[in-house]
Formats: sequence, C-alpha cells, structure tokens
Amino acid sequence: MTLATLLAIALVATLLVGILWRFASRRQQLPCPVWLRWLVELDNPFTRTNRAHFIVGTLALSPGMTVLDAGCGPGRLTVPLARGVGPTGRVVALDIQPGMLDRAKVKTDMAGLTNVEFVAAALGEGRLSANYFDRMVLVTVLGEIPNPAMALRELFHALKPGGLLAIVEVIFDPHFQPRSTITSLALAAGFRERAFHGHRWAYVIHFEKPAGG
Repeated sequence: MTLATLLAIALVATLLVGILWRFASRRQQLPCPVWLRWLVELDNPFTRTNRAHFIVGTLALSPGMTVLDAGCGPGRLTVPLARGVGPTGRVVALDIQPGMLDRAKVKTDMAGLTNVEFVAAALGEGRLSANYFDRMVLVTVLGEIPNPAMALRELFHALKPGGLLAIVEVIFDPHFQPRSTITSLALAAGFRERAFHGHRWAYVIHFEKPAGG
C-alpha cells in the first residue's frame, strides 16, 4: 500500500469520525471524547482565529496574571497561557473529563511548567472564586454546556472587574455558536463586548467585566 493511499484512508477516516461526532452532538451536548482528543490538539490550518498563538496573542497577557482555561481539553492553550503569565502567574485548567486533564498535565510537565492547577469540574457548578481571574478563555466549549447562561454568569462572577473573557468559535466544531447567540448570552450575564477578531464562521470575541461589576 502506497503512502498516498494511506494518507487518503486516514483523511476519509478523520472525516467520518468528525461527521459521526457532529451527528451525535446534535442530539445532545456531547464534549469531545478523550479518545478523539487528537482532533482538537492540533491547530486548524484553515482558521487563523482558532490557532493557539493567535488566541493567546489577543489577550495581552503579562507576568503575574491569573487565567482560566475553561474546557481546556488536552491542553492546546494551557501551555502557551502558562508561559504567557510566567512563573509568578497562574493558570487554572478546568475540564469535566479527567482524561483530558491528564493529557494536559502531561504537556505542562513536558514543558517544565509548574504554574498550572488542574480542576475536574463543569462550568456552572459554582467552583470558581469571585473576582479571581484576569483573563478567561472558552474555546469551542459553550455549545457543549447544557446551561450556557448559568455558565456565563459564573464566569462573570469569577472575573475581576476590567478583566477579559475570550470566546472562540469555529464552524468546523459540532457545537458552533453564532456571534449573535454568544453576544446575547454574554450581555445578559453582565459582560460588555470589547473586541472582535475574524468573521462570522471563525472568530474570537472579547467580553469585559465592567468596573464595579
């Protein structure tokens, strides 16, 4: 069997897996299974706004900040976030699947990072401290959450006044949320829109917690 044939088989298998996941996810909120983590570990070559370095670059991180990587999965953003805040900063990597957290921890250990805390929990459970985080990232996660309004209220509660929440969506994700839906939920939770990067099918949108919020 030639290399070209093997690559073609791998591509078809990947497409089939993606279609099955999308179909299953339309029936219920289904996070990416641990055994499919490779689908979200690599940056999508077709969407600049979904690449880790682009997302992290929009956050204007500085040493000493505290960042929440909500729904961190296998840690695609966890490592660059931890590097961005430096050894005096802190990243809380939160996910409902222990297998994803285990994979993320392997990555941070390999990178020699000791400023990451791993938390097995779902958004909306009230596990996050009030006014604690300077930055938050939520990458293709909101559509997986059964009660996104409650999740955003918890994120608002846990963000420091003046802090930023970055929500990332891309059309290739089975749980893709349009900008209008995201904005409506965020404004209802108390956020205000600060910046938008990308276009309607792949974007990063920043929301700010107003001072005194």
